[in-house]
Amino acid sequence: MFIVFNKEKIYTYLISIITVVLLFTVASTIIGNQTIQVSAQNEKLLPIYKVNTNENKVALTLNCAWNDSDIDQILEILNKYNIKLTFFIVGDWAEKYPESVKKIYEAGHEIGTHSNTHPHVNNLTYEQNIEEIKQGSEKIKAITNQEVTLYRTPYGEYNNTVIKAANDLKYYTIQWSLDTLDYTGLNR
Repeated sequence: MFIVFNKEKIYTYLISIITVVLLFTVASTIIGNQTIQVSAQNEKLLPIYKVNTNENKVALTLNCAWNDSDIDQILEILNKYNIKLTFFIVGDWAEKYPESVKKIYEAGHEIGTHSNTHPHVNNLTYEQNIEEIKQGSEKIKAITNQEVTLYRTPYGEYNNTVIKAANDLKYYTIQWSLDTLDYTGLNR
């Protein structure tokens, strides 16, 4: 997913980000240190939805899969407000836009892989999932010279095969807990 911004959207998203940060701060105070547990009954493997911390923090992420037309603008806004994101980058995107990957990395943002080709990973075998993760990460490392340890599944899909493949490669599979649905064309 990639977000296309105009000036009106930038202001809307900044207000939304500030609102989300405030909501997460309040929610973390109310919820405390609850964690997501793997059910012993069905042994379903789960990605990471949240990390317990005593600090009032929220993790913001962005998936890079479609184009890079607004990367400079996004990085400028993030820099202006001293905000760091985790960018989950598709390997094919990194290969197509290596200069954008460099800019993201040089701006100090964390980078994870979002697969190599953005497939429906639940339809892939264990071995195919391994290859998607490895190939996407290798393309990012070739540009940044940094190992990748975070993985976000395309479309938010996951099952035990997908999570096991990532775990076996020593990747942390990161899911989102709030989706802006901006890719649906909603304009609020």
